[in-house]
Amino acid sequence: MLAIGSPLAPSARTSTSCNVLLRELQQIWSDIGESEADKDRMLLELERECLEVYRRKVEEAANAKARLHQSVAAKEAEVATLMAALGELNIRSPIQTEKKMASLKEKLNSITPLLDDLRMKKEERLKQFEDIKNQIEKISGEIAGYNYPNDTMVSCLTLEDQDLSLRRLTEFQTRLQTLQKEKSDRLHKVLEYVNEVHLLCGVLGLDFAQTISDVHPSLQRINLEQSTNISNGTFEGLEHTINKLKTERRTRIQKLRDIAAQLFELWNLMDTPQVERNVFSRATSIHRLLEPEVTEPGVLSTEMIEQASAEVERLAKLKASRMKELVMKRRSELEDICRMTHIEPDASTAVEKSNAMIDSGLVDPSELLANIEAQITKVKDEALSRKEIMDRIDRWLAACEEENWLEDYNQDENRYNAGRGAHINLKRAEKARITVTKIPAIVDNLINRTLAWEEEKRTLFLYDGVRLVSILGDYKVTRKQREEEKKRCRDQKKIQDLLLTERESIYGSKPSPRRSNSFRKTNGYRANGNGSMTPSTPRRNSVGGATPELLTPRSYSGRQNGYFKEMRRLSTAPLNFVAISKEDSVSTYTSVCDSELESPPHS
Repeated sequence: MLAIGSPLAPSARTSTSCNVLLRELQQIWSDIGESEADKDRMLLELERECLEVYRRKVEEAANAKARLHQSVAAKEAEVATLMAALGELNIRSPIQTEKKMASLKEKLNSITPLLDDLRMKKEERLKQFEDIKNQIEKISGEIAGYNYPNDTMVSCLTLEDQDLSLRRLTEFQTRLQTLQKEKSDRLHKVLEYVNEVHLLCGVLGLDFAQTISDVHPSLQRINLEQSTNISNGTFEGLEHTINKLKTERRTRIQKLRDIAAQLFELWNLMDTPQVERNVFSRATSIHRLLEPEVTEPGVLSTEMIEQASAEVERLAKLKASRMKELVMKRRSELEDICRMTHIEPDASTAVEKSNAMIDSGLVDPSELLANIEAQITKVKDEALSRKEIMDRIDRWLAACEEENWLEDYNQDENRYNAGRGAHINLKRAEKARITVTKIPAIVDNLINRTLAWEEEKRTLFLYDGVRLVSILGDYKVTRKQREEEKKRCRDQKKIQDLLLTERESIYGSKPSPRRSNSFRKTNGYRANGNGSMTPSTPRRNSVGGATPELLTPRSYSGRQNGYFKEMRRLSTAPLNFVAISKEDSVSTYTSVCDSELESPPHS
């Protein structure tokens, strides 16, 4: 018994206790008087029962070890899975670092904190992924055209086959930032579109709230809980609305410009006061603006256009009642322009004919007015093309005026007296003589310019109905005749001097010629205070009318038929110097040629 019990004792104390109990049991059996066979049988039973207890304990311990090993293995596997999912590859398991560790409980105790830490990291990482994924899907939904409610949670990420590493989290964050930037850009673009719609609606006088609500209700921002829609459909709707509003703006601008042009025309025709025009200054202000510059609120509203249209209708009715007066006024303006430019006006719209046609109803006053307007435009264009030649004509006429003044000045006996203003007249006379010498060249140049103009325009250059080249040709002829008359007068003066010399030799002393101031007075000139001469009666081009009158465009202007004036000449009958007394002959020739002697001949 002791041999059986000794090797099974777990310790010396347990063995001592069993031996004491066994001796006490044998003593009891001896006292009882049990036989040896019964003692052996009971000892075998006792040994068998002890073996059963040991076996049961061993099985229980083996099962506990298996469970511990399974738990350690499961936790190690979970740690490995979590490390792979979280990307924590740099963390090493205590089991791997302490391979010589024999106790499973120590292994379990060492791996449990690591597993708890990894589980906590996983929960935090999952929460981060869930938040980012919710934001990504929400923004993606807004861009795609549908919205998630703020409290809606999308499906969470499952652990299987999921990558929860920082690398993937960074990818999600980068994608989220990209979507956030795209959302910001889209919101900014939507705001620009909304502002443009607001501006166009203001200019056109349309309801902005209704217009923008037709595109998408969220654009009104009435419901703050509903975010602004930034989908492609909203962009397309806004672009379509803006294009439609711009087309409407372009149409209304053109319509209002046409109305403004009619207003300006009617105002100018009827001399409308500026006060009445200022009432429609907003409507007419777009006449000089480009389309993008029209930004004033309400300037293109239907009310504004209707008011301007009503004003056009009112003025049109008023114009119809005053059409005859307008026709006469525009005809008068045409005649004034023609008179200033020396162009013959069209006789088909003369005042008498226009009155007769309007009274008889043969012609519409509007058509007649349009005809006169066209004639005014034509005359203005023709005047512009004639400007260079007209300027040369003015230069020629000014030179002729200077020539006439010089002749008057030369006939003044007191021109050399030291009176007030005499030096001014002397300077002017010097300049006039230089100007007069240029007249032939001016005329020739004017003829050449006129002929070139006629060849270019393929029409005649008329000056108050007479061809300018004819006027200039006649002027050259009369000027040549005048020069010949002056030469003839000088020759007669020489003959007179010879006759006077012969008479003096026959009759004795030379008589003093009778020159009195009354002779100068009969020429029709009087002296001014400054010593210059002013004609008191219409002057003649030569004393006694011995030379022909120089013909200029002004002399043609007063004649309707364009014919020349008659040349007034003295009788060409020869004088009988013998029959004339000495004093009479002197007086006669003096009156004829005195003025020519005092003025130098012009070649």
